[in-house]
Amino acid sequence: MAHPSQLGFQDAASPVMEELLHFHDHALMIIFLISVMVLYIIVAMVTTKLTDKYILDSQEIEIIWTVLPAIVLIMIALPSLRILYLMDEVNDPHLTIKAMGHQWYWSYEYTDFEDLGFDSYMIPTQDLTPGQFRLLEADHRMVIPVESPIRMLISAEDVLHSWAVPSLGMKMDAVPGRLNQTAFIASRPGIFYGQCSEICGANHSFMPIVVEAVPLEHFENWSSFMLEDA
Repeated sequence: MAHPSQLGFQDAASPVMEELLHFHDHALMIIFLISVMVLYIIVAMVTTKLTDKYILDSQEIEIIWTVLPAIVLIMIALPSLRILYLMDEVNDPHLTIKAMGHQWYWSYEYTDFEDLGFDSYMIPTQDLTPGQFRLLEADHRMVIPVESPIRMLISAEDVLHSWAVPSLGMKMDAVPGRLNQTAFIASRPGIFYGQCSEICGANHSFMPIVVEAVPLEHFENWSSFMLEDA
C-alpha cells in the first residue's frame, strides 16, 4: 500500500515486481551518472576560456561519443528484455481466474471451480469501517493462495478497462472481444490494492481491485464457504 508523500514504488509482493524494482534502480543510476557528466561538461565549457584545438576536430572523440551511448543502451536493453520475457511466462498455473471489466465494477470467475464467481463493487464512503481505505475497498476481494502461480484471463464487456495491481507488478488491458492472459505469484500473504488504469468513463477511478493473498489452507476454506454460499 502506498503512503502519503511516498516517492518510490510500493513494496514488491511478487518476483516480477522485485525484478522491475531492480531494473528501475539500475536504469535510474545510469541516468543519474549521465546527467552528472553532462552537467559537469556544461559547467566546464561555460566557466573556462581555454580551448584545445585538438578537441575541435577529433576522430577519437567522435568514436567515443558514438560507441559510449550504444554501450549504455545495451546495458539498459538486455535486462529490460529479460524482464519482458519473464512477464510473458505462464508455466503450469495452479489456479486460473477470469476478470471481466464492466462499467464500473469487476467480475471474477474461478474457472477451476464449477460455480465460483462474484462481482466486486467499490464500497461507498459512508459504508466504510475504521481502517478501510476510501475509493480502494471492494465488497468482494479476489482471494488467492500465496506462492502459487496464478493465471489471469482479462477481458471487458463494454469498453476498455485495465486490471492493475502495482504491488504485484500487474497491469493488463481489458479489451472487449479479446482475452488477454498474464500470470503472477504472490510471494507473501497480504492485501494488495489496485484500480482500473484505463479512462473507461466517468467512474473509471471508482473500480478498485483488492487482491487478498492467503495460505493455501485458508484459500481452500474460503472457496468451500463460497461454493456452499452459492
